[in-house]
Amino acid sequence: MSSSELKYRTPQEEFWAGSFGDEYINRNTAELFLASNIALFANIFRHTGKLASVIELGANIGLNLRAIHCLQPQTQLNAIEINQAACQQLAEHLPQATVFATSILEFEPSQTYEMAFIKGVLIHINPDQLPVVYDKLAALASRYVMIAEYFNPVPVTINYRGHDDRLYKRDFAGEFLDRHPEFRVVDYAFVWRRDPMFPQDDTTWFLLERRSRSLS
Repeated sequence: MSSSELKYRTPQEEFWAGSFGDEYINRNTAELFLASNIALFANIFRHTGKLASVIELGANIGLNLRAIHCLQPQTQLNAIEINQAACQQLAEHLPQATVFATSILEFEPSQTYEMAFIKGVLIHINPDQLPVVYDKLAALASRYVMIAEYFNPVPVTINYRGHDDRLYKRDFAGEFLDRHPEFRVVDYAFVWRRDPMFPQDDTTWFLLERRSRSLS
């Protein structure tokens, strides 16, 4: 089923499934993004060690998963992505990855992965649907959840490339922990957009671990 035939819960989903999501792909293909992602995940993997499997919610063309594959080529890669053009590019770059071409909100978890993560996506989710995404992250993660987003201590809405209600800042990790106290903080860090070596877009990442270490 094509993205044009799907019915979405929110205008934000339609926004990213359509032409704006296609344009986003063209703006985010530089190899610099891949190098910066390798540096970011190298720091995260200092805490996790080798991971058997990961799933990314909102993977776009797979720059995060490509970084993970460079660092841990044995890790099973899985992705959820709403934009069909992005899914095609992801599959071309990472043919070994399992790609679920659907909305995060519609995806139904059927198994767990050692780490479930989301990066630069919660900021674009309709705030009313954030609890749904938090619950899916928790349901998908047998051990770790990683959240990397813009941080703000209180919720704010920011105009995004001329569009209202398409970008939000808040304490996503704090809200996740309030809803899922079975996780604890392992580490967190801020990566500045002016970092001279491996910049990220003023991203704060949080690595969270399930308190009960029963892996499945």
